[in-house]
Amino acid sequence: MKAAAISLANPNSQNRSMRFMYLLTVFFLALTGFGQMPIYKRYYLSDIPGFGWLANFWTTRYVHYAGAAMLLAIVAYMIVQYAALNRRQRQISISGYLRGVLLLGIVLTGILFVIKNFPVFVFSPEFIIALNLSHLGFVMAFLLVNLYCLVFKKQWTNAR
Repeated sequence: MKAAAISLANPNSQNRSMRFMYLLTVFFLALTGFGQMPIYKRYYLSDIPGFGWLANFWTTRYVHYAGAAMLLAIVAYMIVQYAALNRRQRQISISGYLRGVLLLGIVLTGILFVIKNFPVFVFSPEFIIALNLSHLGFVMAFLLVNLYCLVFKKQWTNAR
């Protein structure tokens, strides 16, 4: 048990499969999120063999929903793991807080999008446009901040 706790506290060997799942989930969320806008069909990317599904709005929507559920599960797992195992050895970095806030904005605006799709809730057209732009803005900022963190090797947490 002690060896497992030590390996989980080391960020370099920590959860390689969880990191891979996180990156894969973010990739598919970005891919299918942009698929909600008809850019793949408009620019003939869906004509490439194997990418035809990207032009189908309903397919990209359901894959996006599945990816969002997966992202929520990964985030919940990582928060619990940090709080239970790593809080004493690691602290959240400034880039970790920034990415966390952007991810929270993405999740909250995404939840509002899901609520908007229920027939009992009616949002004004202005609110829907603002929601769409804010969701896209949070996503673009999140992707750019993550690219910056990748290039400059910024981690979510630092050693205490």
